[in-house]
Amino acid sequence: MKLLLRENIESLGKKGDIVDVAPGYGRNYLIPKELGIRVTSSNMKMIEIEQKALKKGLEKEMESYNEIIERLNNTHLLFKRKTSEKETIYGSVSANDIKEELDKLGFDIEKKRILLEDPIKKSGIYTVLVKVFHEHQGELKIEVKSEGEGKAKKEEEPEKKEAPKKELTKKPEEKTEEKPEEETKKKTKEETEETEEREKEHPEEKSSEKEDKDQTENETKDKK
Repeated sequence: MKLLLRENIESLGKKGDIVDVAPGYGRNYLIPKELGIRVTSSNMKMIEIEQKALKKGLEKEMESYNEIIERLNNTHLLFKRKTSEKETIYGSVSANDIKEELDKLGFDIEKKRILLEDPIKKSGIYTVLVKVFHEHQGELKIEVKSEGEGKAKKEEEPEKKEAPKKELTKKPEEKTEEKPEEETKKKTKEETEETEEREKEHPEEKSSEKEDKDQTENETKDKK
């Protein structure tokens, strides 16, 4: 039996396609659910008009499918898991995990369209195909990382301590030792100044000292 598909059917084809199906499948399922129209020699004119309309509608649908594919190609999902030393993760990343993350981002994609044969069990970067419409697929980037990655480096780095500032200490002023000769001159000068000052204040003492000096000199002459 030949049918014109009015809807996209994964196992048969896209809307607007004319396909061969088993008579029972066509009469009991596709035609009653208005998923297809039987093609006969008497309705060929109507089938051609219907087919053109369906193909035009499919072109508009393809625009939205292409947008979804582009979004998937630019999507990067990150999963963090505990890992062993051999980078084997405890647990896995399954198609269901991927679907949950895609749902959070606003994608409406069935789990069966995520073409992941086996759950991911090792850390790394993977490309997972997502079937959007028949043979049209998007490529989704999946990255699996260790939970501790990124933190360990920060914890290992010791805190940088500032070097203690050196205190600037002033050197004590060096005292210059006076030579004995200079000390004697200085002392003699000081005594002379004191004597002159005293004589100015007490002139009578000076005259008395002079008389005593003169008498002593006279006595010395007499003895000679």
